[in-house]
Amino acid sequence: MARDYNSYESPLCTRYASEEMQFIFSQQKKFSTFRRLWVALARAEMKLGLDITQEQVDQLEANIDNIDFKTAEDREKEVRHDVMSHVYAYGKVCPDAAGIIHWGATSCYVGDNTDIIIMRDAMRVIHRKLVNVLANLAGFAEKYKSMPCLAYTHLQPAQLTTVGKRATLWMNELIMDLEDLEYRMNGLKLLGQKGTTGTQASFVELFDGDGDKIDKLEQMIAEEMGFEKCVPVSGQTYSRKVDTAVVSVLSGIAASCSKFSNDLRILASFKEMEEPFEKNQIGSSAMPYKRNPMRAERITSLARYVMIDYLNPAFTSATQWFERTLDDSANKRIAVAEAFLATDAILNIMINVTDGLVVYEKSIRARVMKELPFMATENIMMQAVKKGGNRQELHEELRRHSIEAARVVKEEGGENDLVDRIAGDPMFMISKDEIMAVLKPENYIGRCPQQVDKFISECVNPLLEANKDVLGEKAELSV
Repeated sequence: MARDYNSYESPLCTRYASEEMQFIFSQQKKFSTFRRLWVALARAEMKLGLDITQEQVDQLEANIDNIDFKTAEDREKEVRHDVMSHVYAYGKVCPDAAGIIHWGATSCYVGDNTDIIIMRDAMRVIHRKLVNVLANLAGFAEKYKSMPCLAYTHLQPAQLTTVGKRATLWMNELIMDLEDLEYRMNGLKLLGQKGTTGTQASFVELFDGDGDKIDKLEQMIAEEMGFEKCVPVSGQTYSRKVDTAVVSVLSGIAASCSKFSNDLRILASFKEMEEPFEKNQIGSSAMPYKRNPMRAERITSLARYVMIDYLNPAFTSATQWFERTLDDSANKRIAVAEAFLATDAILNIMINVTDGLVVYEKSIRARVMKELPFMATENIMMQAVKKGGNRQELHEELRRHSIEAARVVKEEGGENDLVDRIAGDPMFMISKDEIMAVLKPENYIGRCPQQVDKFISECVNPLLEANKDVLGEKAELSV
């Protein structure tokens, strides 16, 4: 079977990651980037006075994507060196320039610079998708900013919040991730051409010790590849802490998405919210009534992979001896690529799910009303005090009634009868109608609507405006 050089070979690609992200980590992308770097090097060397002609540069440039992988594979079987095999294959289609390809460079010139370029391109995709997730959640938060729902601490019912306010909690963490991502994207630097141990000794030879030309060469390459700078110092490779930092950001995105997916799975169990569920979708092969949160579960699953994968580049960075060792290569080729592919898959699901979240308003209201009497006890107590009651005695009586009402619910499976208990207790001097007038969920949501409005206007809308050209992305899933 012929190998597909336009896709990354990984189980993550079979069903999860987008074709766009697969291509970024494909062999075609990798080795065409090698060639772009060789063109940039040759062009800069020519402009700085080395014996390279414009015709040679033009020939190299015309064949950037003309990669004969079979020739490179056959050559690699002989020489056991992937970079030199591709120098050979490039020379076969650029015979006039074959002698100046890779002039002064090391394998890391193309290998490491390509890794940086690929991570930058992959981060741009992640950034775009993350912005679209935030746009979806912003619309959701605005729509439901005033809808009361139970909030939870320790997974136990606490004071009320709103459906929209809870969405801002998810968004806040994703914005933190977006800021981290932008910081890493904007701070990426090429390795440049540093030589075998980072000393640029080969370029000292080529340019007869002219340091200004060596610095200019490096800046010209960086600018052609779309970077402002190259790293100031290095051994043979760029510091593997770069990989650690980048995958750390991906791990952070995964953690935030997992928080969302776990919350959604619990809310689905409560019958308050669900992920989109298609008309003919089957939730369980055995139980026809089931509506399993499969998309949210997949987010949780893939996120766990990315969070654990962060350890790979961290350990690799920590064990790079002196100017470099080669125990990084096989690991980083898998760990970094897989982290991006999995994060891409997570964000595809996030876009899909957040674009169609289902809210069961009546179910949410019913759950609120079952718990609200407990939460309203302080308001009830204040009304009774105004009528002449003793605050401390009322507090004790409310505690006793609350415990008994809770016992009926938990041990007997009965309804919450706290309202009836209080209304029937002459100590409170309050009727059931007066109590029910207090039991309006909207009175217990604090500043949720205002907080949502402020958060969206001050924190979300500016970043959506700054990225308005990428908004509106959809994601179809293979469930």
